[in-house]
Amino acid sequence: MSKLLEVGMLLCFGFSWPFNLAKSIRTRSTKGKSLVFLWAVDIGYLLGIASKLAAHAPWGEYYYVYLVYILNTLMVTADMCLYYVNRARERKAAQAAA
Repeated sequence: MSKLLEVGMLLCFGFSWPFNLAKSIRTRSTKGKSLVFLWAVDIGYLLGIASKLAAHAPWGEYYYVYLVYILNTLMVTADMCLYYVNRARERKAAQAAA
């Protein structure tokens, strides 16, 4: 039961990442984004995966928990990459305007 609750928490928390990614792609802007927050969340997901590994949670029993952690980590990492791309674009535009 605790595995299902953990997956539910991860799904609820990760629900916003596809929308965040879409916004980053659509707006091509870093406005409203916090790089520190993105790094903190990504590190938190990695620590969640590490906690499962440290507890010797077998892949077979916990595969769906691992999958949700990995999916969320990938979405946050993608959003971080877009942050860096968009920030470089904003800096280039500011230099061109100056």
